[in-house]
Amino acid sequence: MPAADCTSILKALSDRTRLRLVKRLLTEDCCVNDLSDNLGLSQYNASRHLRVLKQAGIVDVRAVAQRREYFIAKQFRKRLQKNGPVLDCGCCSFDFSKLPD
Repeated sequence: MPAADCTSILKALSDRTRLRLVKRLLTEDCCVNDLSDNLGLSQYNASRHLRVLKQAGIVDVRAVAQRREYFIAKQFRKRLQKNGPVLDCGCCSFDFSKLPD
């Protein structure tokens, strides 16, 4: 993975709220409403943080009827199957099982 990509990933994961969103998405794909309810965020804040995660390539989104469902990006999903709840960025990894909710 190129250094520039790693830098954007590290910047995206430097925020506690974004870490919480990724940790939640590791368990299941969710829409913004579900994420905001589960994590006690406003829909605006959840959407704003998800946008940053999407730009960094950590999450992706798909249309399901009239809602948008967020999920961990394909490049990371393959690694997650091998490593469990560890997001391997190439240069470093984040073990989400060790993070508090």
